[in-house]
Amino acid sequence: MRLATWNINSIRLRIQLVINFLQKHDIDVICLQETKTEDKFFPAATLAEAGWRHHAFRGEKSYNGVAIVSRLPIDQTYHENWAEKTDCRHICVQIENGPSIHNFYVPAGGDVPDRYENPKFGHKLDFIAEMTRYFMDQKPHNEILVGDLNIAPLAEDVWSSKHLLKVVSHTPVETEALKRLISNGGWVDAVREHFGTDEKLYSWWSYRARDWAASNRGRRLDHIWISHDLAPSVKEVDIKADYRGVEKPSDHVPVIVEL
Repeated sequence: MRLATWNINSIRLRIQLVINFLQKHDIDVICLQETKTEDKFFPAATLAEAGWRHHAFRGEKSYNGVAIVSRLPIDQTYHENWAEKTDCRHICVQIENGPSIHNFYVPAGGDVPDRYENPKFGHKLDFIAEMTRYFMDQKPHNEILVGDLNIAPLAEDVWSSKHLLKVVSHTPVETEALKRLISNGGWVDAVREHFGTDEKLYSWWSYRARDWAASNRGRRLDHIWISHDLAPSVKEVDIKADYRGVEKPSDHVPVIVEL
């Protein structure tokens, strides 16, 4: 199975880019975040016509939204609401004769890394804490967790840890919380397991950069984790950085794992 995760930043705006990606890279299942569309407008028919006939999605107008698109049959679909909100940030499917796949879009957390000055940051910390408790209670087995988790946990996941320690997405309270979620929640970071801890890896480059490639001030915000029983089945991991340079790109790029 070839699985990808991608914060697409509007599925309707970039539907042809998604289809081209699916075809070019022989993707079986893609998990999308920030679909930014109500369910009635999700381009299910276009994806089905291209060969990806099985869908699960939760969306809202203009914001958030998650979807799982598959050419493999889906047995079950469900979702949880996190941190006392119903803002379309999680969906899970059971692939027929395959693993369960969780797709998350963790809140970005605003600009000020203080939960008392900035309720958005508190929401983000509460969201991660609730995820941790959930997976501690239900240790994953034959499961995959992917998504835009909006945290770059390691120094090698950002262009400069020194410059970003007080910037939301790489503050110590966030990175430590995400590491606890991985270890206590029973996950393996498939991307880091594949590439090792020393290599600089990014999946997001800001739109604000005049030349994203030249400055290369990226962060690894997009993740693929697997339960420990699946770890030996990982054959390939790839971050498709070239998709940041396409016409009308998302600020995130796809991450692929082959099991």
